[in-house]
Amino acid sequence: MKLRLILNRSILAVLFFLLGITSLVSQTLNKPTPADNPNQPGFSIWSAACASENFNEYFVDFTWNTPLVNNNNTFILELSDANGSFDSPIELATDNTKNTTFSFNFSFDLPTTTRGEGYRMRVRSTGPALTGIQSDPFPMYYIDFNSPLLISPNGSGNIPSGGTLEICDGNTITLAAHNIPNANTYQYNWYRSGTLLTEKGPSLTVSQAGMYHVELDYGSICSGSANTLSNDITVTVGTSLGIAINTPSKTALCAGETVDLVTNITGQGLTYTWLKDGVALTTPTVDLDTYTVDTSVAGFEGNYQVEIVGIGTCLERSAGIPITNAGDFIVTRNNEAALVLLPGGSNTLSVTSSASGVTYQWFRNGTALPGATTNTLNTNQIGTYYAQITLSEGACTTTFKNSEATEIASPSSFQITINYLTPYTACSNTNIALGVTTINAVLANGSTINATADLLPSFAYQWRKDGIAVTGATSQNISLTEIVDNGNYTLEGTLNSFNPISNALPVQLLINEILTISSTSLTTCNTSDPITISTTTNLTGETFDWFYNGTNLNATTTQLNITAPGTYRLLISKNGCPLNSNDLVISELDPSLITLDSPPTVIFPEGGSRTVTANGGTAYRWYNSNNELVSSTSSINLQEEGAYLLIANIDACEITRQITASLLDTFKVPNVITVNGDGVNDLWILPNTYSRNPEINITIYNDKGVEVFNQFDYQNNWPQSSTAFPKQNMVFFYKIRNAREVLKQGTITVIR
Repeated sequence: MKLRLILNRSILAVLFFLLGITSLVSQTLNKPTPADNPNQPGFSIWSAACASENFNEYFVDFTWNTPLVNNNNTFILELSDANGSFDSPIELATDNTKNTTFSFNFSFDLPTTTRGEGYRMRVRSTGPALTGIQSDPFPMYYIDFNSPLLISPNGSGNIPSGGTLEICDGNTITLAAHNIPNANTYQYNWYRSGTLLTEKGPSLTVSQAGMYHVELDYGSICSGSANTLSNDITVTVGTSLGIAINTPSKTALCAGETVDLVTNITGQGLTYTWLKDGVALTTPTVDLDTYTVDTSVAGFEGNYQVEIVGIGTCLERSAGIPITNAGDFIVTRNNEAALVLLPGGSNTLSVTSSASGVTYQWFRNGTALPGATTNTLNTNQIGTYYAQITLSEGACTTTFKNSEATEIASPSSFQITINYLTPYTACSNTNIALGVTTINAVLANGSTINATADLLPSFAYQWRKDGIAVTGATSQNISLTEIVDNGNYTLEGTLNSFNPISNALPVQLLINEILTISSTSLTTCNTSDPITISTTTNLTGETFDWFYNGTNLNATTTQLNITAPGTYRLLISKNGCPLNSNDLVISELDPSLITLDSPPTVIFPEGGSRTVTANGGTAYRWYNSNNELVSSTSSINLQEEGAYLLIANIDACEITRQITASLLDTFKVPNVITVNGDGVNDLWILPNTYSRNPEINITIYNDKGVEVFNQFDYQNNWPQSSTAFPKQNMVFFYKIRNAREVLKQGTITVIR
């Protein structure tokens, strides 16, 4: 016993010694160091990584010490964040081929999000799992934006004219780059008049005068190669003076009057710009502190302002002074602009005014007409007419306005133009209305005057189809609703001795008829049971075509017998127009459309019943095992055991389904069987609930827990004749399961 104890202690000592030796020589993963790039000419060991789309290939040297790592080891080169933290390291490269090489290079690319001064690297092994020494910190930047930045107020993109902005009264403005995506992910170097500022964000709030620009901060080494220096914006600082226009002597002016607008600040060498309705009236002029509004200038009415600027003075605009026309009023011409003077006829002209207390004077061809001093004029002469309306009351009694001119001409002929009054396409419309759209008076010199409004009710009309007068069609419009109305239409007008004939319009209406096709079934079963497609429209003597999936079948029969699924259509040519039927869709039989709300085996208690319902069909027949029809509805009420057959119709197609009805057993799972060959209780018989069910699993174990039987869809067939029972009374264990749980378990005693 003592000898065994001494030996055990010796073995333990050796083990501890060996473990100590192992710990003294465990692997050391040294820190990675920058290495020369073999793909670059010359000596190219890097001290900072300035990567871009055009160059992104770097190398580091890595060494490690014995003992050897495992055969399945992988070395992993990792990168810290910009502050040197490895809380969430980034994997740069891996190598599982250097497990016996103690010094080798890693090649890696910088991630495109790399931007900072304090990145570190380290190497980690997986077998054994060790983490190496961190490298020195390095500046690393991926230069993904290397174009000049553009800065503007609030990054709006509106760079000020001349690159100058002004700050007034102690306010501030914000400058920001507007041409860089993901602006918030970068750091920036902002400069004022060449001095680097401390702000590093994508925008800079400015309150001091100076020249401002910005560049992306890619570090002290990488920034110069990026070339992102922006445009310059010069900021000046000034004070608002409170510019205003003194209240003028009057703001409502009559014709011939003027008024001076004078500013409240004068004699300070400021630059003034005068504006009306926001539009400059003058160029910027020093000391232009007065502007004269002159009513002789057309459109003098408006809102007047003045804008000033000067050294140390902010650009400032005054409030507006509205100047109105005291003699302004509205004159309305009440007749058409062009009138036709018929032989022996006359025309009446009329104007009205929005002002009260006015006088009227009519002019013909620029000459005043004696005695024509009312707002209406009746004349039987051709010429150009207008009325002059003069204010006779109020402040501006010399103010007048001329009405719009009216041209009265004597025609040598007339042109009548007709058109479709609603959208029209040949062989598409079932009705259409035609009507007069224009009546032109043709003058002796060949020019025309649109006299539609004046003469439309004056003409008498007669519509003609194919040159023949249409009975009763004597108005300016005609409505066509029948295919017998198809033809070419013209309109003859009559006024005194004039009888103009209009242009011709063709009309080809589609018959106002619905063409319908139907079939003996909408579902095709097989090629030996065709479907008949037909129409109630009489096709005798008609020109027609049958189409299948858009292709002309060139069939000449008045009905189709088909077996192929698809879309069918009938086209009839009616009076030169195609008349299309409805699209009839024939589907291929899908047996899965017939569904039952019950599994194939239906179990119910003796004396009870169970209703099974089918869906998806157009007709149903249920038969029992004696081939007797027991139901012709979608449902059957089962009260007896046996096999049942469903024949379901989808139109003319038949689909069959079979179900089996079984009575629910009332006896329990037996726990004793006698295998003595007398035919009584020789087998382990289960209730119908558990037997002959493909979803129920029966498992039997012997008294040592060894599985001796395992079966789905149990057929009440255990034990089999070949099963041996060496003992007189043997106990077995069983489990009855479905897919989710153990339904029942217990023991079976076999008595031999």
